[in-house]
Amino acid sequence: MERSLGTLYGIGVGPGDPELITVKGARLLAECRHVFVPRGRLASDCLALSIARTHMNPRAVVEEIVFPMTSDPVELSREWDRQVRPIAEILQRGLDACYVTLGDTLLYSTYVHMLGALRRRLPDASVVTLPGVPAFSAVAALAEFPMGTGRETITIVPGTDDLANITRALAAGGTIILMKIGKRLKSVLNLLDREGVLDRAVFVSHAGLENEIVEKDLRKLRDDTRDETGNLSVILVHGRDRA
Repeated sequence: MERSLGTLYGIGVGPGDPELITVKGARLLAECRHVFVPRGRLASDCLALSIARTHMNPRAVVEEIVFPMTSDPVELSREWDRQVRPIAEILQRGLDACYVTLGDTLLYSTYVHMLGALRRRLPDASVVTLPGVPAFSAVAALAEFPMGTGRETITIVPGTDDLANITRALAAGGTIILMKIGKRLKSVLNLLDREGVLDRAVFVSHAGLENEIVEKDLRKLRDDTRDETGNLSVILVHGRDRA
């Protein structure tokens, strides 16, 4: 008799505060004996595991999935196909597993790539994807910054060296959410100043963590020389069309 596949639970653990996780996500982590976590080149990449450990089964086996740091789509797909093998092997044994990721599972997450690779390897795999609190929601709450009212548009712009994407988003109006800022922080601040919206923005870094920064006067950040300030940060901007 063929053994049925186990279930993979994709769990977004939120931006940093261990309490910003769904009740269902916490319950599954407490029950699951196999937990997979993404790991990259930055120290912040192990943050998902530190959040998950608050809720995890103490007897759980943790395995890191080293996600490839490349923008080449062919190489990216090939490497993810290799990295997903341990997850597939657990499921083929009829066992359940959890894959944890920062923020929301399907928003700029390694889970997106992992899920695609798993579907290629195990098309019939049972997968349950749980949403998580995205970083910008936590940032808005911390700064009491209304992201949208009425029929206002909201535009999410990920970090890029081509700042023209931000300029176009600002021209469209509404609220602009700038994510994955990193070392581009000063360039982004200069752009917002040139566009006349620096006073309509808030900045939050490491939301919910001990080194959290909440700044409503973004001019103060220009003198910040710490490399990590832009990491795990979000800037929310109200466009000029907003009263």
